[in-house]
Amino acid sequence: MTSPGFLPVRQLVLVDLLAMMCATNPGQRAIVAVDGPDGVGKTRLVGELVALAPHVAGRQVLSVSVDGFHHPRERRYARGRTAQTCYEDAFDYDALRRAVTHPFRAGLEIVPAVHDVRTDQVVHPDPLEPDEDALLVVEGVFLRRPELRGEWDATCLVTAPLRVTVPRGNARFPSSRVPGDHDPEHPANERYVGAQRLYQQQARLWQPTWIVDNSDLSRPELVVPDPEDPQWFGDEPD
Repeated sequence: MTSPGFLPVRQLVLVDLLAMMCATNPGQRAIVAVDGPDGVGKTRLVGELVALAPHVAGRQVLSVSVDGFHHPRERRYARGRTAQTCYEDAFDYDALRRAVTHPFRAGLEIVPAVHDVRTDQVVHPDPLEPDEDALLVVEGVFLRRPELRGEWDATCLVTAPLRVTVPRGNARFPSSRVPGDHDPEHPANERYVGAQRLYQQQARLWQPTWIVDNSDLSRPELVVPDPEDPQWFGDEPD
C-alpha cells in the first residue's frame, strides 16, 4: 500500500529517469534508445515516460518501437529460426534510419513504423511532427549493437535476470505456452534467449548512459554503470 501523500516508488524512479533523459542535448532534438531483452518491460516503461512528459518534462517526448521495423517474415526466417538469425535478420535498420533517425536529425517529420510483425504487412501510419527540441525515445531489443553506434545521443538499458524476463515475456502469449517454458533453458526459448546472449557479447563494451533494474515492476532501481565491471545485463554472458 502506498503511504498517504507519497508517490509510488516506480513513479518516483520514472520521474528521475525522465529528467535525466530530458537533459540530453537541451534546446535541440535528441534521441535516446531504451534497450533490453524480451519481457523486461521496455514498452510499458517508455509508455509511462511519455505519459509523464507533459507534466514534468518541459519538452515534447515522442516514442517509436523498433518492433515496427521488422523485416518481412520471409526474410526473417530465410536462413532458419536460430538464435543467430534472430539477432542478425529480425530488423530492418536501414528502414529505421530512413523513416526515423535521419529525418528526425534533419528537422523533418518521422514515420513511426513500416511493418506490422503480427500481420506481416506493410503499414502506413500517420507521420509524427517533432518539435525543434523534441526528445525521441526509441525502444526495443538489440539497440546497442555495433552497427547502431552513432544513432543515439544516450542509451538506457532496462535489465532483469532471465528467470524473470522469460516467464514475463511468455505470459504475453498464452496460446503459445508449452509446459516448462518458464525455464530460460527450455528449448522453446532457445531462439530468443540465444539471440540475447549473442547480443550481450557484442554490446558488452558499449556502456549505457543509464540502467534500470526492472526485476520488481513496482520498485525499479536506477543503477549507475560501472566501467570497471561491465556486467550490464541481468545475467552473466556465457
